[in-house]
Amino acid sequence: MEIIPKDYTSKLGVKETEKAIELLRDYFQEKFSQKLNLHRVSAPLFVRTDSGLNDGLSGTEKAVSFDVTAIPNSNCEIVHSLAKWKRMALGKYGYEVYEGIYTNMNAIRRQEAVLDNLHSVYVDQWDWEKIITEKDRNFDFLKAVVKDIYSVIYDTAAFVESVFPQIKNRLVSDIQFITSEELLAKYPTMTTKERENAITKQYGAVFIMQIGEKLTNGETHDLRAPDYDDWALNGDIMVWYPELDKAIELSSMGIRVDAKSLEYQLKSKGLVPSTNYHKNVLNKTYPLTIGGGIGQSRLCQLLLHKAHIGEVQSSIWDEQTIAECEAKGVVLL
Repeated sequence: MEIIPKDYTSKLGVKETEKAIELLRDYFQEKFSQKLNLHRVSAPLFVRTDSGLNDGLSGTEKAVSFDVTAIPNSNCEIVHSLAKWKRMALGKYGYEVYEGIYTNMNAIRRQEAVLDNLHSVYVDQWDWEKIITEKDRNFDFLKAVVKDIYSVIYDTAAFVESVFPQIKNRLVSDIQFITSEELLAKYPTMTTKERENAITKQYGAVFIMQIGEKLTNGETHDLRAPDYDDWALNGDIMVWYPELDKAIELSSMGIRVDAKSLEYQLKSKGLVPSTNYHKNVLNKTYPLTIGGGIGQSRLCQLLLHKAHIGEVQSSIWDEQTIAECEAKGVVLL
């Protein structure tokens, strides 16, 4: 559990905060969808368990599940994210190359290991996906998309400052790139989180690439399920967060698996293709895509200079967190 920083005071009251959240979200999603040529679509809160469309995240988390009385033998799950569903939807809805979709995704992650300033059981994000071609499956294309996304984040910070002058745009103008293996070589004695903090503090904004595969030290930088991101062509957008003096992850994204990388990554985990989703990737029914998620509350927290994510979203918290926030004058929504 993190603590509320000493001498922290919110720059906005509760009513102003709610208005700022609305303005920030509206501005970001309009500019973001224009930049990446994305169309807003309706998306499910839950999917059938046997569809294989729920996001496995690191591969170990269990989803909230339930049955539907009116539908016999209906086992359903609250989504973790829509990584697989979006790819299916792009093919089903008839989108063309370089067209994409985004959704306002809401999820429950019941097994979130720690609830703290950055982590909540409730997750809200802009989930997005875009059709690409085989020739786009490379670092240069991935980096270009990351730069486009970061430019919108930077512009949104400038917009917030224009409306609320007391909230300065502290973001660096450009994002840097490094692979997880290069990061390990740079800081060989540090833990993963220590490496992330060190590199992000140095540059201000960093895209850490190639997450999921084992590194030369025998460990993975972070866990990723084997069946949505291509571990050779993915990464996390990290931004330095002065309120807690640490890095904050704004987005996990990447070029998605093709048939070859799906087979390899499943095999590396001792798994075999087992769902319709796997079958449709292997037989190339689904289009090749790039996609990811951008945390809505995380972005609001960062750009509004909030110390706790509960200041920009309504969730549930343990009694210790509630008591400490009350003692420090921090209002949880």
